[in-house]
Amino acid sequence: MKKAINQSLLTFILNGVSICALIFMVLSLLSYSYANKELQQASEDRFELTYNANRFMNGSAYLTNEVRAFAATGDQEHYDNYWNEVNNLKNRDIGVAAMQEIGITPEEQTMIDDMSSLSNELVPLEDEAMKNVQAGKREEAIDYVYGTDYKTSIEKINSLKEQFLTRLDARAKEEVDTLSRRTEIISTAIFIAVLVVGIMQLCSMIFIRKRVLHPVITVKKQMGEISQGNLSAEFALQSDTSEIGMLVESIHETKRELKKYIHDIDSKLNQMANGKMDLEIGNDYRGEFLPIQKAMHQIVDSLNNALSRINDTAGQVSEESKRMASDAEVLSSGAVEQASAVEELSASIQELAGQVDRTSADADNARKSSTDAANQLEICNQKMGDLTKAMDEISNASQQIGGIIKTIEDISFQTTLLALNAAVEAARAGEAGKGFAVVAEEVKSLANKSSDSAQNITELIENSIMLIQQGSSLSKDTTEALAVGVMGARKSTDLMERIADSALQQSQSLQQLTLGMEQISGVVQTNASTAEKSAMSAKELYSQAEELKVSIQQFKLHRV
Repeated sequence: MKKAINQSLLTFILNGVSICALIFMVLSLLSYSYANKELQQASEDRFELTYNANRFMNGSAYLTNEVRAFAATGDQEHYDNYWNEVNNLKNRDIGVAAMQEIGITPEEQTMIDDMSSLSNELVPLEDEAMKNVQAGKREEAIDYVYGTDYKTSIEKINSLKEQFLTRLDARAKEEVDTLSRRTEIISTAIFIAVLVVGIMQLCSMIFIRKRVLHPVITVKKQMGEISQGNLSAEFALQSDTSEIGMLVESIHETKRELKKYIHDIDSKLNQMANGKMDLEIGNDYRGEFLPIQKAMHQIVDSLNNALSRINDTAGQVSEESKRMASDAEVLSSGAVEQASAVEELSASIQELAGQVDRTSADADNARKSSTDAANQLEICNQKMGDLTKAMDEISNASQQIGGIIKTIEDISFQTTLLALNAAVEAARAGEAGKGFAVVAEEVKSLANKSSDSAQNITELIENSIMLIQQGSSLSKDTTEALAVGVMGARKSTDLMERIADSALQQSQSLQQLTLGMEQISGVVQTNASTAEKSAMSAKELYSQAEELKVSIQQFKLHRV
């Protein structure tokens, strides 16, 4: 088997390098943060040192300027400013203290001490100059502060100032530059660490894709082919000592073993299909295939036993089938005769059932006709009752009309009296009442006409009432006659319904009898057919038993 590095080991190495690079990157970030803070602090210190050095030097220069101004002008303000700086502001002392607190070298401290010593040497000269100014000796004072000794000391102090500032700035700048280079180195290291992590992850991705994912996908496809029963599918991967290689070797071994088992099972089954039942099952099956081997042993033994019993039973079946064939022929002939008799009886019953059905149909039609006539009589009876009620209502209405005519007669009488009274009043009125007399006459004439019309209407209504009473009497007699006819029709209908129900029950009984005979006929026919089929089956069974004996003898069985 080909040697190959394990995927897990190579993955561990790549991930280990990536983790180390990440740890280095984290540490570098922490160092960069610390160095950046130091760089910021160094820049601040550089600024503070320069600021306080200038403060120290400016303090000395301020004293010189104020004492010279006082000597030249005699202005008390310059004198006060001088002593305010010495006693209160103390910029030189504050500047030196601040620089010492930030941190200065011994050489820088020596230079500060030298400048302080030179400044202290100028103090007696400055004191004498200010005293001379106060004494009014300004020229002598000017000689003190502008003299050779004072100027020489000032030049020395200025020279030391320039050297001090140059040295201080150079040292602070060197510290800042050193820290800047350190942060740049750390930044470069961080970039390199990120690059290494990226390269390692890229290598890991390529390795996993090429050495893990691609083989796993190929193995998945191959296992899919195996699960579908395709053991001859192409499998291009080669085995090696890596994990995937060992898995590939396992798949190759699985395919070889499955092919071996399938070939062995196919060979044994072909031999069994060809009648060779005395074969031997090997013992080279392994693992989960052992139950198959045991099952094949059991199948061979069971088939041998079963075929042996079938061979013995086939002879017995052959003898019994002969006797069954003879008995079935006798049963078949009897069943045919019985079926013929049953068919004749069934035909007679069906003819009788037809006659009863016709009688039942006629009775049913008579019942329907009687029922319809009774219903019509019922309707007539109801109509006559309605007619009687209507006649009664008309009589009542005529009586009401008589009351109305009485009212009209009263109105006519009152109108006549009113006309007479009007004529009397018109006569009394003379010429003025002539027109009113004419109206009274017309009212009287109208009242007379109304009275005559009311009498005519009364006569007509009385004649109508007499006719209505005669019609009402006739309608009552007719209603009573119809009621008697309806009762008779109802009795006839009830009688026809009982006749129809009786005929229907007889028809149903005959139908059940006919159905029973048809069932009996069917059973007899089935028995006859079954008997014939049994006879044929018995003959066929005898033939099949003989063929079974011949077929069983083709198998090579174990000798018991």
